[in-house]
Amino acid sequence: MTASQPPAIALFARYPAPGKAKTRLIPALGEQGAADLHRKLVERTIATIRESGVPFAVWFTGAAREDFAAWLGDDVQLVDQGEGDLGDRLARVPAPAILLGADLPDLPALYLRQAVSGLAASHTVIGPAFDGGYYLLGFNKPVPFVFTDMPWGEANVMEETLARLADHELSTLMLKPLGDCDRPEDLVHYPGLVG
Repeated sequence: MTASQPPAIALFARYPAPGKAKTRLIPALGEQGAADLHRKLVERTIATIRESGVPFAVWFTGAAREDFAAWLGDDVQLVDQGEGDLGDRLARVPAPAILLGADLPDLPALYLRQAVSGLAASHTVIGPAFDGGYYLLGFNKPVPFVFTDMPWGEANVMEETLARLADHELSTLMLKPLGDCDRPEDLVHYPGLVG
């Protein structure tokens, strides 16, 4: 199942504005603390992507392109996520691609390289998250059915995604699971992140 061109990573990132980023962590960290943590996670994820050597673009929301360029540098390719719910925005990423979130403190560069090599042998690659979702989804051809009417934020997102891929007879390579840092109870697992 070799892709005609190598996949690029689409890193989905929101601008770290207080009160607008990592809102589920605001009760534990406050608006500024949650925004600061999000800033740190995005920067850390970009460093990991650079280490992997996989080409990438930041698909941005929450501020103007100029604000992201000032934050991340002129050498980072920026793509506006556009309007709509998460499914609408994810579905805009052209294949082949590897969708990635920015809330993975333990993401190793190796997993990103494994996702690329996995797409040479499989239709899709998924990195399962411990909360029942996924932290990474790679695909060689468009999979819009994976993003439509998905119960985002619920514990069965990965299970539903796998079922839809199986319904379309698409093979899937599973990466090792990782935890993400989304909720106050997640913070205990990453004591070095805050402060």
